This record gives sequence, structure tokens and C-alpha cells, in this order.
Amino acid sequence: MDALEAMETCTAMRYFKEEPVPKAELEKLIYAATRASNPGNSQGWEFLIIDDPAIKEPVGEKVLAGMAPFFEARPEGRDGVEERMLVGAEHLAENFAKVPAWIVCMARKVYPPHDPQESFMHSTIYPAAQNLIVAARAMGIGTCFTTFPGNAEPEIRELCNVPDDLHLFVYVAVGYPEREFMAVKRKPLEDVITWNRY
Repeated sequence: MDALEAMETCTAMRYFKEEPVPKAELEKLIYAATRASNPGNSQGWEFLIIDDPAIKEPVGEKVLAGMAPFFEARPEGRDGVEERMLVGAEHLAENFAKVPAWIVCMARKVYPPHDPQESFMHSTIYPAAQNLIVAARAMGIGTCFTTFPGNAEPEIRELCNVPDDLHLFVYVAVGYPEREFMAVKRKPLEDVITWNRY
């Protein structure tokens, strides 16, 4: 599968088989992530892979407790795409511990060395996370970026002994998909390109 085909069908996957993803495959995803551009080749990234049920279960309980009010207060009348996304998000939260692996993409505030700035953590970790999900798609592995494990950041830090200088930015659910990959839905190019001047 070429890179463009992987990008065109890299839909967020919120339904996973419980089959574990082999360690070697997870390491390939991190390899892909670390091929990303980053400021000054500072490589201020680290990746926490959580596949231990003893960690996933308590974190999942905290995540669901934090997200339950949002799901309960969900307004009616959303369009089909948005409703499908929200139903999928709720399913993912309810089945947090059953997701084969969670990858937490983190960064350190290390660039530039003379005056480290937060903005460079973002420009380090987000391209890496994008590389990770595109590589996963090419390997037939489903992924989903999500923010709701942020509700359980204190628990993740404690259970996984995450150092204080690591900032948790991107949470990625990883597993073999239970549903089919589909083409992503995006605006047409003519709506987003301007040549030379507005």
C-alpha cells in the first residue's frame, strides 16, 4: 500500500478485535513515528505503550467516569456522521481495557536548548503521531487519536511511573480493526487552496 492510499483510508477506528498486536508490530509503529520531522532534530519524544490489563483496567474506569457526563448530556439531532463518531467514542471509552494497546505520545520541553518552548513540543509530537497512524493503516492495524484518556493522566503517571518532565499529548488506541477501513471524508481541494494571494 502506498503512502497516499494509506492516508486516504486512515479512518479513526473505534472498534477493535481483542487479538493482541505483537510487540514487534508495535515497535514498527514507534519506528515510523520516529522518522518524522522534528525541530532541530531534537527528537524530544518518547512513547509509552500500555498493553497490561492491570494498567488498562483502572485507567479505563477513570476514563469512563470522566466521560460519562459528556455522553449522557449528548444533544439529540446530530447528523449521521457526528452521531456515529460519538457512539463510537462511547464504545471506545466503555471498552478501554479491551483495546489491545494504547500508545501515549509524549514530549520533553528541550528545544531550542538555550530557551526551550512549549510550541516545539507540539511540532515534535504531532508529526510523529501522524506517521504512526499512517504506518499502522499500511500494516492493516487500526488506530484512533483520542483525548479522553487525559481524564486519567494522574493515574497513568502513577501506574506507569511517568517522569514529571514528560508531557502527555496524544493518546492512540491501537488494534486490529473489527470494522472496514473507509475513505476519509474531507473538504474538496478548491475549498482549502489559495494560489499566491487571497
